[in-house]
Amino acid sequence: MAVKKPSIHDIAKAAGVGVGTVSRVLNERPNVAEATRAKVESVMEQLGYRPTFAARHIRTGRSQLFGFLTDQVTTTPFAHDLIKGAQARARQADRMLMVIDADGDDRVREQAVANLIERGVEGIVYAAMFHHEVHVPKALHEVPTVLVDCFTPNRDFASVVPDEVRGGREATERLLEEGHRRIAMVTNDVLSTGYPAAVGRLEGYKEALAEAGVPFDEALVREGSGNADSGYRWAHDLLDADDPPTAYFFGTDRMAMGAYFAFTEVGLSVPGDVSVVGFDDQHYIADALRPALTTMALPHAAMGRWAIDHLLTAPWGEDRPPPQRRLPCPIVERGSVGRAPASDAGEES
Repeated sequence: MAVKKPSIHDIAKAAGVGVGTVSRVLNERPNVAEATRAKVESVMEQLGYRPTFAARHIRTGRSQLFGFLTDQVTTTPFAHDLIKGAQARARQADRMLMVIDADGDDRVREQAVANLIERGVEGIVYAAMFHHEVHVPKALHEVPTVLVDCFTPNRDFASVVPDEVRGGREATERLLEEGHRRIAMVTNDVLSTGYPAAVGRLEGYKEALAEAGVPFDEALVREGSGNADSGYRWAHDLLDADDPPTAYFFGTDRMAMGAYFAFTEVGLSVPGDVSVVGFDDQHYIADALRPALTTMALPHAAMGRWAIDHLLTAPWGEDRPPPQRRLPCPIVERGSVGRAPASDAGEES
């Protein structure tokens, strides 16, 4: 049988004060003597009193809730870090997340936004499965909203995304640091999609080569499809060249994994004969490969934290362009990058 929950009337009676005094303590109003406040709080603890969500919402005008609407994010390897980052920052501010996955369904997405607004959420984080342009429900304009790993065509919402160009540049620079000059790149998707990850990482690759004075060679670039089979096939294709690359930058860790199999089949060792850098930092792949894969980490936890922090601190309602934030993709050093052969580095034998 359920135990009857104590009410503020029970608290007032046990503490020997009026209901109004209990209400002021609950609302953290200043006009209560410290001794009285301490007594009321002690009684609430003794009786196990917890104000209901509805009562708190009515009293304070704040729900202490943020909506977290995902679009198939919960089915990706990155969901944990993204939600964990957002949840940790929300908890610091005494807020909770209501997580809903629309699973790519427009009707579910529209209904989810309506439901979140009806429940009085203080803001909504809209997170995409991967970095791309999105069209979001119009109702999001009714509540403070931050987009994660996506952006709208006219940039009318605050957004936070990975800095793909910088990530591509720093991955290539890591290989250049070891003396490699024939560096291949296999993009994570075909460039015609226009997806920022494919286009941006290639741009960063070109920037790094130019800065190092290494001519860009289109023959060293392949347009992949992100999976292991794509990495395997393109690695073999590049190895068949008259002057094959000594280093490889793959747009995903899955493609790097496929390339490892190709290198083994032709008797090449990593990093003794060829060096490899991946992208994404999918731990179950990068840590499991031998040698473990050096890769660029997508900043999912940091993006989740930034989104909640912006909801908490931004001056909403002001007539200013919403920020479009890019966060760096840090390199995770493992064991797949080594010195270039003397011939590729331009050294004398």
